[in-house]
Amino acid sequence: MSSSEDTFHQAYPQHWEADVVLRDGTTAHLRPIIPTDREALQQFHTAQSQQSTYMRFFAYLERLSDRDLTLFTEVDYTDRVAIIATITDSTAPTTERIIGVARFDRIEADEAEVAFNISDQLQGKGLGSVLLEHIADAAREVGIRRFTAEVLPQNSKMLSVFTEAGYQSNHYVDDGIVTVSVNLDPTARSLQVMAEREYRAEARSMARLYAPQRIVLVASLTDEATPEETRLATAAIRSQCGVTGQQLHIVGLTPVTIRDAQQRHGLGDNFVHHHNLDAFRRDTTTFDLAMIAVADHATTPLLGVLAAKGIHTAVLLSSGFAEGGEHGLTLQREMLRTAHATGIRIVGPASYGLFSHTATPPFNASLAPTLPRPGSIGLFCQSGAMAVTLLTTITRRDLGISTFLSAGNRADISGNDLMQYWHDDTTSTAVGMYLESIGNPRKYARIARRLSRKKPVVAVIAGQSGHIVPRGHAVRTTQTPRKALDHMFQQSGVIRTANTHEMVDTLQYFATQPLPGGHNIAILASSEALAAITAEAAWSAGITITHTRIITHNTPTADVQNTVAAIYAAPDVDIVVFAHVPTTADLSHTTLAAIAAAAASSHKPTVASVFGLHGLTSALTSAEHTIPAYSTPEDAIKVLRNVLDYATWVTEDHGTHVDFDGIDRHRAAHLIAGAPHGPATPELTRDILAAYGIDLWDSITVHDAESAIAAAHTLGWPVALKSTVEALRHRADLGGVRLNISTPEELATDFADMSIDLSRHLGTTHEALTAGFTVQRMAPSGVACVLRTSEDDLFGPVVSFGLSGDATDLLDDLSYGIAPLTTRDTHTMVTSIAAAPRLFGYKGLPTADTNAIEELLGRLSLLADHHPQISALELYPVVVAHHGAAVLSARIDIQPARRHDGLRRQLPH
Repeated sequence: MSSSEDTFHQAYPQHWEADVVLRDGTTAHLRPIIPTDREALQQFHTAQSQQSTYMRFFAYLERLSDRDLTLFTEVDYTDRVAIIATITDSTAPTTERIIGVARFDRIEADEAEVAFNISDQLQGKGLGSVLLEHIADAAREVGIRRFTAEVLPQNSKMLSVFTEAGYQSNHYVDDGIVTVSVNLDPTARSLQVMAEREYRAEARSMARLYAPQRIVLVASLTDEATPEETRLATAAIRSQCGVTGQQLHIVGLTPVTIRDAQQRHGLGDNFVHHHNLDAFRRDTTTFDLAMIAVADHATTPLLGVLAAKGIHTAVLLSSGFAEGGEHGLTLQREMLRTAHATGIRIVGPASYGLFSHTATPPFNASLAPTLPRPGSIGLFCQSGAMAVTLLTTITRRDLGISTFLSAGNRADISGNDLMQYWHDDTTSTAVGMYLESIGNPRKYARIARRLSRKKPVVAVIAGQSGHIVPRGHAVRTTQTPRKALDHMFQQSGVIRTANTHEMVDTLQYFATQPLPGGHNIAILASSEALAAITAEAAWSAGITITHTRIITHNTPTADVQNTVAAIYAAPDVDIVVFAHVPTTADLSHTTLAAIAAAAASSHKPTVASVFGLHGLTSALTSAEHTIPAYSTPEDAIKVLRNVLDYATWVTEDHGTHVDFDGIDRHRAAHLIAGAPHGPATPELTRDILAAYGIDLWDSITVHDAESAIAAAHTLGWPVALKSTVEALRHRADLGGVRLNISTPEELATDFADMSIDLSRHLGTTHEALTAGFTVQRMAPSGVACVLRTSEDDLFGPVVSFGLSGDATDLLDDLSYGIAPLTTRDTHTMVTSIAAAPRLFGYKGLPTADTNAIEELLGRLSLLADHHPQISALELYPVVVAHHGAAVLSARIDIQPARRHDGLRRQLPH
């Protein structure tokens, strides 16, 4: 145990601060306690009921003594830690009110006693569970591995906080006190519990957002609006923003300006005007959502007024903030801090707004002059410009939207929040997402995987690399190849499309058609040439064609009906593709009607490419069932490829998160903590890998033939002789490796030859003069592979796999996964590379033990996930034989941890 006293002298851990969403969707701020919290802590204590005080202290204390206040507020953030939860009253937005306290005191080197105290008014909102996550994360950081707590038996709520958290725990009763012991190592259950709680809280927060009963437009703080405020506000007025059946309240502008905007767009005079902020403040009406057009510097002071009006969602139409550089980013963080402290979630800045056709009542808080019709597609977009494009395209194609949100620069609410909401939103059967950046890819992948199992998620990310971040998006940089992003989408079941055209094409399928029961298609075409074009596209996409039929304008009506009926009745047809372009004459309406009727009655998925038709049209509708129309047969086939891939993914066994017995996480953490930054020594590398059940084959470094022969006798013949020079490492083609050396004479000869080759390549350089060789026992023959992990600032721990050799890196034949991996992920990583046939008996060679490689990938992913200090790790080569895999060489680089998504829930800040 450390000898630190009750003094306030350690650096304040700023990174422990966080904004969180509680179980009911409201927000709070968590931070370490400081000495100036004495008065707030006393107020918190005296506001508690006698019962709550007794549960915490086992006695009733009317007030905390000065000594207690000193003890509780002056901590060292190492042996004595306290984290408080605060909110800000709207009447005093600069004054924090404590609503919960979690603290621990170290009692052993790796054990601490923990205690909680939750405000009576906040009971049942999950605050205790959130505080446990954060105090546990802080404890792990300072070396605490176990919590103990003494709890009265009747304190069932506190006991449930421990028992329901998912950690390994035990308890016993002695002298009327329950002693609880909690192991703080994350378990599969604790991670699942945290994810479930995060999902419920964020989904409820979004449910509040999508259920406003009254909306206010804050155009300006006075009736003298700036040109930019006027532009944004009049655009909102033009869009007829507000809640159906409710008058829109407008703050600022002048009645003349408002009426002029309404009349210019043919709108009725239906609003309540507040000429300035004071007038709005005096009004007794309460609201749920505010649309804000005021400038960035005026937004933060406004939030307290909005919170006093009951507003829990603010849509920032104005831009600025992080777009303005470091000063703007500071302004944005202050704004978020104030918003979350007062219980307000932020949409934007630079948001195009949101709307819902399925809310009760429906509402519009967007700048869209015309809304798409109601439907079943949920749509998320970041850029305002792309929101205009997408909504216009969707309207033109007559697709229907259930819910829409433009996050703008997504300072707070992001696509992750919307996916949490859409999971249980029965009105949205498919989801479209236009992403310009992903702030937390690991969380995105986790939530998207969950949502994709329930409904299709179709996404497009701006550009092809996914690395270009627009100005105003506070996103960390990444060095991970674009392919890693592709693989992240694939593992999550997300349908990644190349552009918005393909995204909307794919969405219109899911809006109208069921998932196919198989991969076989039939082609109905109006010409042989069109059938051939469609068939070529299908063949290139790997889709099987079982029937092709031609229907022309000369085909008798009876034959048309018989042909169509036969195609839809065929048991080896899962999807029908209809293609038609008129040349000298058009098909009759009865032909289109026959195909539409057959599709409706059979419920067999059908897509069409008909000249002059696009989207959802009455010409291809029967009994409220519409066949989606595409610009070209190639577009239709591309959509089918997306659909078939998703249908395969959604029916697959997705496995479970990898887990292995015997992993010594503490041993690895201790080794890493005591290591200097930089490349780990061979001994340290071996020990870290051994803690995770990865056996590194022995090798001995030698500098002359005699020591090489001695090493071979120690290790066992036959052996391999390898150069330690970086340029020749693993390079048999350049003379850097000699294999299958069976005798001392052969080894002496090879040592001399390799020394000559080394001189030829490097001359008399320092590297040549100091270079050595390693001797290693020969591994069973097999396929050489390379496994790597890297700690990326954006993606976190990235795992990669490929076969060894220059071609792998030059051709980028690598698979990627974002840890933690599932058993399905490891299987996909091994089987998805282009060179994978070499593992499965290529040209008569023995098959490789892919199960061993999958296990090795799983163990490696856990090591990288558990220890962010491992900046890079490489196992190269790993020789995979018919039975087993031999890790012949390994490197680990250790650097300070810089991961940003720890084991605790938090909002952007």
